[in-house]
Amino acid sequence: MGQLSGTPAAFQRSPLSADEKVRAEVNFVPYVAQALVAEGRFEVTADSLELVELFQNVARRVGEVLRQPVVTYANGEVVVITFDPEYPSVLMGEGTLAVRD
Repeated sequence: MGQLSGTPAAFQRSPLSADEKVRAEVNFVPYVAQALVAEGRFEVTADSLELVELFQNVARRVGEVLRQPVVTYANGEVVVITFDPEYPSVLMGEGTLAVRD
């Protein structure tokens, strides 16, 4: 079926390049780490497998930076990153964290 005249084309997202993925991961790590320390969780809309994978990689890096196990939960619309409930977090509520990568 063709597109009707005057109707906008459906939104199609271009996949991220390898360089864009790396830059996104590096740039999100301090932001997500700050959110985990301040709030205990980070939530983001991720409506594609590519974005879910991106934020799972961010979560892994954040866990390494904070030296604290983190977990991700995804439902196809939202990704939640939080501290692993199996391990008590000593970081929450300590205020500002200087994160270096």
